[in-house]
Amino acid sequence: MWFMYVLSWLSLLLQVAFVTLAIAAGLYYLAELIEEYTVATRRVIKSMIWFSSAVHLGLLLFEHFPALLVATGLFSNLVYVGLLQSFPCVVLGSSNFLLSCVLVVLNHYLAFQYFSEEFYLFSEVLAYFTFCLWLIPFAFFVSLSAGENVLPCTVQPGDDVVSNYFTKGKRGKRSGILLIFSFLKEAILPSRQKIY
Repeated sequence: MWFMYVLSWLSLLLQVAFVTLAIAAGLYYLAELIEEYTVATRRVIKSMIWFSSAVHLGLLLFEHFPALLVATGLFSNLVYVGLLQSFPCVVLGSSNFLLSCVLVVLNHYLAFQYFSEEFYLFSEVLAYFTFCLWLIPFAFFVSLSAGENVLPCTVQPGDDVVSNYFTKGKRGKRSGILLIFSFLKEAILPSRQKIY
């Protein structure tokens, strides 16, 4: 009896490791696709923002969600549209980006507060969180490294775009989420080196 119990825990750990590796590989592939097709990614994110806004309005009209929760979600989508103006270059210190981070936390707080008072099935709560809270910030998170491998973006007023491009450092190096995934790939699956 105990042997089977130990085997079940070992298999669970192995399955979690495989799922984690599959998610990491999927994220790496998504980040590569986003870097390659930034214009299409911008259109996809814009469509997701419109879809999320329609979902918010549907929740207000058909499910009678609180107006504050829906208004906060719609305002977040408006801020995300502002982030798309400079996409794929997202300035992490900009007021638009910082406001979107604050709104993500505020939206989660309001959603947890609402769903703790009202009963909904777990699948319904998960659907709300997926379409209204997680989808768009996740898309921006995965696309953070896309701005590093495109031609220079417009910079602060008064700066020359070309000189700013060359003074930023080496553009060949990856940073952001792709750097993390590349490091993890080398740590888990180190590449073979030729020995002479």
